[in-house]
Amino acid sequence: MISITEAYVDSLAINASAMKNGRDLAKKKSFPMLGKSADESLIFGECKGSGKEPYRCSVDFVKPEEPVFRCSCPSRQFPCKHILGLMYAYALGSSFVTADIPADIVGKREKAEKREEKREEKKNEPQGEVSPKKKKTNQAALLKKIAAQLEGISLLEKLIHQLTQAGLGSLDKKTLKTLEDQSKQLGNYYIPGLQIAFRGLLLEIGSANDLKDKESIYSAIVENLGTLHTLVKKSRDYLSARLDNPDSPIDIETTLEERIGHAWQLAELKEHGRVRSGAELVQLAFLSYTDHARGEFVDEGYWVDLNSGRIDITRSYRPFRAAKHMREEDSVYQVVMPQELFMYPGEINARVRYEEAALRDAVTGDYVKIRDAAHRIFPDAIKQVKNQIKNPLSEKHPALLLSYAEIRRMDNEFVIMDEQGKAIILSDVAFPDRATTPLIPLLNKEVVHHQAMLVIFGHDMETNRLRVQPISIVTSNEIIQLLY
Repeated sequence: MISITEAYVDSLAINASAMKNGRDLAKKKSFPMLGKSADESLIFGECKGSGKEPYRCSVDFVKPEEPVFRCSCPSRQFPCKHILGLMYAYALGSSFVTADIPADIVGKREKAEKREEKREEKKNEPQGEVSPKKKKTNQAALLKKIAAQLEGISLLEKLIHQLTQAGLGSLDKKTLKTLEDQSKQLGNYYIPGLQIAFRGLLLEIGSANDLKDKESIYSAIVENLGTLHTLVKKSRDYLSARLDNPDSPIDIETTLEERIGHAWQLAELKEHGRVRSGAELVQLAFLSYTDHARGEFVDEGYWVDLNSGRIDITRSYRPFRAAKHMREEDSVYQVVMPQELFMYPGEINARVRYEEAALRDAVTGDYVKIRDAAHRIFPDAIKQVKNQIKNPLSEKHPALLLSYAEIRRMDNEFVIMDEQGKAIILSDVAFPDRATTPLIPLLNKEVVHHQAMLVIFGHDMETNRLRVQPISIVTSNEIIQLLY
């Protein structure tokens, strides 16, 4: 017998609009026919559409952990609003008539069973002693691609030169538009990461020109311009070395390949040993934001691994043009146990990804593990952060879990103190548009002392000091998310 709740259906919707449309169909009783199999492993129905014929939809729970959604509508959304409406109708208690499983679904189930049998047979076939050969790289194609990348880098250098020659203070909208149009040519040279970095700089300059106090953010723009210059230089050196020696291995330790534009495939990460098993992840924070330079919506989660204490990041991208057809990520409140956890190259906070995972509810012991994994001595954590951010190409806002003895107000600012009395100032340094520090006075007194806090570091250029933005607080029995 299947169990469908409204929360479960909500989790399947690709966005809030799909969720609303599905609920509306159920509430407006747009299903003249609702049926279920005798064992309740299948629900199906007919939904009124714009045409003469109704849309036929079904949800097959023959494998409860892998439900199969089917609908005759032409929508590219998956699951579509008709399937969501069908499940909402079931969750809200609509009457479903017990009926025979439709013949077409019986046929599809049989085909699926045969495919599964073939997979099992292939899996159980005895393997020969000779392991399959590793796929050989097409060296000629690789050399051609690298040569094109180097050509694109030369073009990017010319655009940067035009930018700096004109002077940041004198750049008007027309000049920026011309540079933006010229930067589109970079799309022909297999360097999308570098193209995005340059476009981001142009957008930043454009936003500064709209402000009255331009000087307030020009120092940040100059710093980003310097970072882009370093990225271009290191990219050229790296690619030139690979052009001279195409057998040299791809860089799997730093983010350079990704910043040039390489999109890591899971098979690649696994081939290079960048996968771990046995992880148990708890989400400490989640946010969605718009990356105009990429032309994508980004869903980002901050996670702690209960077994290693690592703080990892999940990040999924939804291009503007296809966003309505892609499922939005959301906050997760259970412990996630991935079958395999794939790790992208990175530093303090590596990006991770998983395909299949089991879930369980968090228990008190989990929160204790998280608190025990926090850094107890602030200078040690600060040293680790400084070692990362002094590299021009490193992430400038690393996240760490800090154990604090007290949250205190000092000189009109909030600080967290470690057990040795060392203080770090709390400030909205990483996400100024999502202020979390003003939430500190609203915390219960119970969490002001001896808890753990997930923070994101940032460098305050005016004071030349590191500050941290509070993201979440972990107590002995809960996670208080300040960013979600």
